[in-house]
Amino acid sequence: MSDIVPAESSAIQMIDSLCANEFAVELEGEPLQGVFRVSGLITFKLDTKTTNALKKVQEPFKMTKMVQRDGNNIFNRWLRETVKAKDDIVRPKRTIAIIAVDDGVETRRWTVKGAWITEVAYTDFDSGSFQMVEETITFKYDDIEETWAATPNLE
Repeated sequence: MSDIVPAESSAIQMIDSLCANEFAVELEGEPLQGVFRVSGLITFKLDTKTTNALKKVQEPFKMTKMVQRDGNNIFNRWLRETVKAKDDIVRPKRTIAIIAVDDGVETRRWTVKGAWITEVAYTDFDSGSFQMVEETITFKYDDIEETWAATPNLE
């Protein structure tokens, strides 16, 4: 038998994708529990309205997570610091990592540097519901760094 794999078969094996439900979030390197979704993550966008130079635009993104009672967990401490800062221009900033996972293995990581909380919204409190209360947090940030897991050199 030959070890040669037809090109068509090889191409099919190289196709891979990310599942939206396989992800993790870290806050300052610590796993953040209870995150339901991250939405609006735009890692690269250029403002093309200017005529003399392109400018990178950093759109806010959102994270929806369960409300957790422990006031000392890493996220709730950050939230308390943010509320305490009130309208001060200096915001408490953190590093958030959003990690794409495939069968338990990290495949891609977006490291959001200098993230700060701009809004927190809650689902309805409803006496007829048994669903968990969710909080949706809107973040602005200084920069995003995108890294891929080690891949073979395709050049």
